[in-house]
Order: sequence, then C-alpha cells, then structure tokens
Amino acid sequence: MTPLKIVEVAAAVLQRPDNSFLLAQRPPGKIWAGYWEFPGGKIEPGETPYHALVRELREELGIEVQTAYPWVTRVFTYPHATVRLNIFRVTAWSGELHPHEGQEFAWQSPPDVYPPQETSASSFPQKREPSLIKSLDSRLRGNDGITVSPVLPANAPILRALELPSLYAISNAAELGEEEFMRRLETALHNGLRLVQLREKNYSREALRELALKMLPLVRQHGALLLVNADVALAQEIGADGVQLTGAQLADLRHRPEVDWCAASCHNAGELRRAEELGCDFALLSPVLPTQSHPGAPHLGWEGFAAIAAGSSIPVYALGGLTQNDKQTAWQHGAHGIALLRQAW
Repeated sequence: MTPLKIVEVAAAVLQRPDNSFLLAQRPPGKIWAGYWEFPGGKIEPGETPYHALVRELREELGIEVQTAYPWVTRVFTYPHATVRLNIFRVTAWSGELHPHEGQEFAWQSPPDVYPPQETSASSFPQKREPSLIKSLDSRLRGNDGITVSPVLPANAPILRALELPSLYAISNAAELGEEEFMRRLETALHNGLRLVQLREKNYSREALRELALKMLPLVRQHGALLLVNADVALAQEIGADGVQLTGAQLADLRHRPEVDWCAASCHNAGELRRAEELGCDFALLSPVLPTQSHPGAPHLGWEGFAAIAAGSSIPVYALGGLTQNDKQTAWQHGAHGIALLRQAW
C-alpha cells in the first residue's frame, strides 16, 4: 500500500492587540478559490515550519514576522490532498498588509463563546446551546464574530480553538472558604476571566453540586465557561459547559462524553495523544514547575512541556507552579495559555 503523502503547510493566526485575527480569501486560479483561510503556504524542502511561515507571510502579505508562537498542528484530508497545518499565532509584525497575490483580507472578531445572560443567584441556569453542534454554516454567517464565508473546512477546528482564552482558573473554595472564593470569583470574572474549572476533591457530590449552582449564575452573567472536574453526570445535570477528564478517565473511556467542551488532564505524551484520539477540545499538561503542594515531586520543566506539546492537534494549557507572569513563557513553548489554582485568586 502506498504511504499517504502529506503536504506540510505553515499557517498563521495573525492577531492584533484586541485579539481580532486575519482571514485571507484564496485568489482565482487556485484550488478552493474564493474560500477564506488563515494565510500561509507550503513548507519547502529544507525549511522549518517557522522559516516557511516567515517566507510565506513576506511573499503573500508583504509583512515581516517579529513575534510568532507555535500553537497547534492539524491534519486534514481534502479530495485532492492531505495537509498538515503547522499553525502559529503571530502577534507582532512590521510593514503594512498588502495583497501580493490579489487576494482579499478580512479582520474578524474573536468568536463570542456565549453572550452574557441575565440571571439571578436563585435561578437555575439554562443550558446553553452547545457550540460543538452548531453547523459550520451558521458559525460563518455573522455568528461568533465571523463575517465572511465560505471558510476552508480545515479551518473550522481552528476557529473553535480561538474561542478559548489564555487563562484557565481552577477553583480553590476549600482553602479560601466558599464566601471568600465566591467574592474572588466575581472579581476575577469582572476583570476578564472567561474559563473556570470546578475542582474540589474533598467535597461531597451534593456539596459540589451546591457550589456549582452558586457559581453558574456568575459565570453566565459574564459570558464565561464553567467545566466540572471528572463528574460527567453532574456537568450534564446542572447544565455546565463541559467536563475536565482525569488521566484515569482518559484510559477508560471509549467515547467522548456528550458535553459541549471536553478537556483532559495529562501528564505525559501518551495521555495527550489519547486526549486527541478521544476528541477532547483541549488539554492541561502538568506539572510544569514545582508546586506548593508537591515541591519535591518530578516536574516537566519548560523544555519537557514543549517536547510533549509539540505537534498537538488540540490547544494545551500549562499547569503547575505557574503565575500570571508565566503566560508569555508558556506561549513560547507551544502552550495555548496557562492554568492556575491558587494564583488565579
């Protein structure tokens, strides 16, 4: 059997300070002409993905890359070819955008994960329509900030990944006390926090449910997401936005849980690959640095993190011993962002 030939491509998510990103329309004469995509092109023999990215953006857009971070790698099979997209987030460049190939450009707003809802602490939060089951067509008719269509099919998972913020906060109610935790949660949401995991290992299921129902109205009011650690049934029961799977669950599950957002806790390359196979939307990879709870335990270090995260098809958050100041370091090593527990509050 002839081995599958994969065309290696470098692609860029150009992001401005307001997080808007650039899509380019494929010009007449090319395959899929008229479709919108993230700019980039084929990696030539002897080129690294990064060097191909720099060359393609110079030739295609007339800009010089100044800051680019490795992000995710996606393989997609079209009728004419199978491509591997080596995707970078480009946050700084010099020069003015110019359509050297006659293509059109369009800056797009970041997808609005969920609009804020008016709820009260006493109201049972309504379950949101899962973005997972929204059709691609509806997502590209002005919904979620996307104003152009059609978009190349290979880019749909990238658009979904762009819904994820760079900070993922893990609850710490047991240590802070619930009243203080709720006060800090409200402050953090007001200041822009948009992704929260409910993880309280010493809580009973009923106590966990009660805390979740306190948190959900606040989360809804700010258009943020709430994931429940491990308990898929509880997440579904209360209408949470998803679940954070444990390593043990990754090994045991044969199908992705029926939730909107499914994340996985990983500690090695095998677990991360399993998270991809299961269809998880993103992963946590830990511990990166020594932690307060396990100061002498083995940890990955940044180089170890980068080696495991490299080539991942899903966004990976760095977790363990980090602070808000580690975000740029995480990006440089291929992370989508950072996850914090004590330092989040």
